[in-house]
Amino acid sequence: MKMIHCADLHLDSKMESNLDRDAANLRRDELLDTFEDMVTYASEHEVSVIIIAGDLFDKPNVRKAAKNRVMEQIQSHPEIDFCYIRGNHDQNDFIEEMTEKREITNLKLFGSSQWTSYDYDDVVITGLELAKENSQTLGMNLVLDQNRLNIVVLHGQESDYQGKDKTEIVNLSLLRNKYIDYLALGHIHSYKQERLDDRGVYCYSGCLEGRGFDECGEKGFVLLETEGHKIKSEFIPIAKRQLHEVNVEVTQGMEMPAIIEQTKEKIADISSQDLVKIIVTGVTDMDMDVDIKRLLRSLDKDFFYVKGYDKTTIAVDYESFRNDRTLKGEFVRLMEQQHLSEDERAEIIELGIKAIMGEDLEL
Repeated sequence: MKMIHCADLHLDSKMESNLDRDAANLRRDELLDTFEDMVTYASEHEVSVIIIAGDLFDKPNVRKAAKNRVMEQIQSHPEIDFCYIRGNHDQNDFIEEMTEKREITNLKLFGSSQWTSYDYDDVVITGLELAKENSQTLGMNLVLDQNRLNIVVLHGQESDYQGKDKTEIVNLSLLRNKYIDYLALGHIHSYKQERLDDRGVYCYSGCLEGRGFDECGEKGFVLLETEGHKIKSEFIPIAKRQLHEVNVEVTQGMEMPAIIEQTKEKIADISSQDLVKIIVTGVTDMDMDVDIKRLLRSLDKDFFYVKGYDKTTIAVDYESFRNDRTLKGEFVRLMEQQHLSEDERAEIIELGIKAIMGEDLEL
């Protein structure tokens, strides 16, 4: 038996944090295209179940066209069951619309009041919508047959996850030694699979498409297949575009042509269809101005989207400013007299010099 584990699709996201309106609308539609590509993959590879571990949509107000495309995929593939658990971004209206207007027998839902299970030959898929009320008692009411292959579905973050978004917690210690073979999780947008206990693993499938530069790298879903009394898994990349964060480290004495050349070498293997963020780091001379606009102009035709930041620091040779009568010289001498740590002084001088750039006047 073959199954797919996906999560955090965030369909109908506005995608406007980096992109202009036309590009954002294109990416918005591409999220739906990729969902459809995944369903097509499932159909072509005889997948019986698609597990959606939360955050199918991104916000409460979803375009009717987006809802219809998802409904069409579910209805047009009756041979595939869609086991869908709501995440912290999902709302009830999508489910209500589907069940009110259509009789859809291959959409399988999970509640929040108790564990719900669906049987597929030797496999049992069990899920629960997390809430504050049940997150601390996950294992108490979870009863699984040790002689079956058990997949458990939840949407939430690990208890030791360091992200800012503190939604419902998946306390893995409560789920160990409960006869789980595969714990299908959603909420963290990068693929991750680790041991849960001696019997099973837990896995975040990540999202299908990266939406921002906090979601770099390959994105896709996990293909599951039963083999004997085991479940084997394989990550399948499917995203139309990847997001990349590229660090370009410069050294003292480098001029803009060399920085541009080094940047091009760093990005040479990145597809022109992708989105790229370039961060220039390292140490520059006092008179060196890292021209990010010039750098991007040399690259903006090579990618779907590119942005850049100057995160360099300035090397200050205090001795060279002893008799310098420019505004920069006076500023550096003033800072040298202050009772500051070296790190504090360097940071203030860097900010000051960047502000003075272009106004280097004789006193």
